[in-house]
Amino acid sequence: MNILLVEDDKQVAEFIVNELTAAGHNCNHAPDGVEGRAAAADGTYDVMVVDRMMPRMDGITLINTLRADGDTTPALMLSALGDVDDRVQGLHGGADDYLVKPFAMAELLARLDVLVRRVVPEAELQTVLEVEGLSMDLLKQHVQREKVAITLQPREYKLLEYLMRHAGQVVTRAMLLEHVWGYHFDPQTNVIDVHVSRLRQKIDKDFEFPLLNTVRGAGYRLGPQLDT
Repeated sequence: MNILLVEDDKQVAEFIVNELTAAGHNCNHAPDGVEGRAAAADGTYDVMVVDRMMPRMDGITLINTLRADGDTTPALMLSALGDVDDRVQGLHGGADDYLVKPFAMAELLARLDVLVRRVVPEAELQTVLEVEGLSMDLLKQHVQREKVAITLQPREYKLLEYLMRHAGQVVTRAMLLEHVWGYHFDPQTNVIDVHVSRLRQKIDKDFEFPLLNTVRGAGYRLGPQLDT
């Protein structure tokens, strides 16, 4: 998921960003509602996590403003205000869900998954991806090739998922930076090369033929190597 976090508390924001990143998601952070509105306009996000009480523009005002701008991205509101009236006000204010602080990270992740599933096109709801004997179970987060289990780190998993969803197509470095790393890194960095190399070792080593191929001058393609 590409997630926009709008949160003015630096410690809370750092914790959430780190946890979401560790879970394999991209998370961009805006420190207040004004910057959150600008970030939402500049990027394409699957879901937003918005703090209620913030300087310059509070969470309810931000969500209302985004809705008026035509932004329909699902929004989960975080707040220390947990009374029924507070939750109702937040939901009536445009939030799609409301979570009271302090919260368990597992619950936040589950709620975000539910919000995203509500708007994901049906074609993307498949739970198992398969490419030439390589399979990925999205529900169990299990990867195997020719029935041999493959253990991946969260970023490797995200990278492979994107490649599998675009199997047979050339995927550029720019596409990977946007959809797997969320532009967190300079395009000249070798972070993509490092992760692709590690992923290639895991899904191709000891198998009959490679699936993860480099297309010189263009990017990468997942699938059997084409005859040249």
